[in-house]
Amino acid sequence: MNFYMPAKVYSEANCVMNHSVELAALGTRALIVTGKNSARRCGAFGDVTAALEEHGVTWVEFAEVEENPSVETIMRARTVGCKVKADFVIGIGGGSPMDAAKAVALMMKHSDADWPYLYDKSAETSTLPIALIPTTAGTGSEVTAVSVLTRHDKKVKGSIPHKIFAQLALVDGKYVSSAPASVLANTTMDALCHLYESYIHAKATDYSRMCAEQGIRVWARSKDVILGKRAASAEDFQNMMNASTMAGMAIAHTATSLPHALSYRLTYSAHMAHGKACGYFLAGYLKEADPKAVRHILKLAGFESIEELEAYYVKTCGRDAVPQEILAQTVQEVLGNDAKMKLPPFAVNEEVLTRIAGL
Repeated sequence: MNFYMPAKVYSEANCVMNHSVELAALGTRALIVTGKNSARRCGAFGDVTAALEEHGVTWVEFAEVEENPSVETIMRARTVGCKVKADFVIGIGGGSPMDAAKAVALMMKHSDADWPYLYDKSAETSTLPIALIPTTAGTGSEVTAVSVLTRHDKKVKGSIPHKIFAQLALVDGKYVSSAPASVLANTTMDALCHLYESYIHAKATDYSRMCAEQGIRVWARSKDVILGKRAASAEDFQNMMNASTMAGMAIAHTATSLPHALSYRLTYSAHMAHGKACGYFLAGYLKEADPKAVRHILKLAGFESIEELEAYYVKTCGRDAVPQEILAQTVQEVLGNDAKMKLPPFAVNEEVLTRIAGL
């Protein structure tokens, strides 16, 4: 067994300003990679720029990262970063800007390479320094080595083969305090999928399950907020973020499993939010796993059964009707991917995938 989590994590209120010295020490000119609005709206962008300016570090913003960022977006950001001679990258946002920031830092380091470098398994993986500030409580990208990008040429999204960790992760619950209820529901469902998929995984170890189990406990503290049973406190928002970060640590060691593998087609073709798409397959996945292990992790989150978990998903995220042809397509895509088929700790064939997909 091994446990490798090289990102330095600070998790607290006013996190960015409290650790501005370490943020500014990453370089002299930052490329800030964000989406169009959310980083500014939640206050994270203002905190980051104030922290940099306090220490004389200049910055340039690339605010064009779309949901499920494309290879084309990465290359545009690389062009901007190289043009202004940025020497480190800061990603602010949910999984999309943070994943994009990792890929941009890779391509800026290898500024002469064209986009296929992103998918070259034999290529060298050094990057510019990276700091990540999450503004959603779902992906855990601030502590994973994963960068998920969209390939429009293949009409699919998936992880690039390079393993890229940030040097610094700054986690502050206030950045999710203004998020709409639907965003909180979808992103915290993503975190729960990370936790459950990591626990029910062929690569699970005592160390990865340590992160998963505690992450589930922390996730459960704010479950009633997502259900609308009570108003959220500052502690709830920090708990949501911490659960997401712990979930990221867990999947950094195991990867995700079949719910995520099956979800990408729903995201691309059915335009379903990522966490909601993963949650679509979670109950089906757990039904195939060891009942004792499933009972354990359900209880940690306060669920009495898989049916209660599914009811939670329907109430908070909604269960959209997905065209049968999209579900059949994602089953066939995963069936043809040997690496994905080896992720669960149980035997998988077309019949199993079909049950998980609800076909």
